Amino acid sequence: MLNLNNSFHYDPEILVEEHVPAVEKPEIRIDKASVEESVREILVDIGEDPEREGLLKTPDRVARMYEELTSGYHIDTEKLINGAIFTADYDEMVVVKDIDFYSMCEHHMLPFYGKAHVAYIPNGKVIGLSKIPRIVEMFARRLQIQEQMTSQIADFIQETLNPQGVAVVIEGAHMCAMMRGVKKQNTKMTTSKMTGCFKENPKTRSEFLQLINNSSLD
Repeated sequence: MLNLNNSFHYDPEILVEEHVPAVEKPEIRIDKASVEESVREILVDIGEDPEREGLLKTPDRVARMYEELTSGYHIDTEKLINGAIFTADYDEMVVVKDIDFYSMCEHHMLPFYGKAHVAYIPNGKVIGLSKIPRIVEMFARRLQIQEQMTSQIADFIQETLNPQGVAVVIEGAHMCAMMRGVKKQNTKMTTSKMTGCFKENPKTRSEFLQLINNSSLD
């Protein structure tokens, strides 16, 4: 087993970006006017009056909300990484845990949210600390299912860094199961994706799981 004392554990509470250039705001490519009109139609169809005071600005608010919540479709990955891949003589585990995320289920367009835990073992290259949460955010800010998002994060890091292996575990609570349908308030979903040494070596995988086992949505 890898030496736990040598494993590099990043905690998002100590993220600092003083020396990291800001990523440019992605270009918005939704048809805002069309979304606003669609929201007005939905309000009418459910028996509401879009002209009443409380709803007058709702179509505009919803359109702007979707601009933000679906911005992950339009992220320029080169600007996201921004050259923050560095040569390093380090081949122990790097773990970034408890990354908060918010996404939207593609089946009901209701939110799901939780924490992502990401690890990789470098193969001569490391990536800037802030980039791992940004990668999670890029894939979360889309219509998603949790299983797909887990794989997308792992595959992107594997392709970008070519490390010895990548591990991603996501814990999520889904409003589509909490406020409708089965209505089970405490239901949580856990998904994982392992590549390279995390998939092939049970001891490496076990170390990663030990490092994140104290994390939960509570």
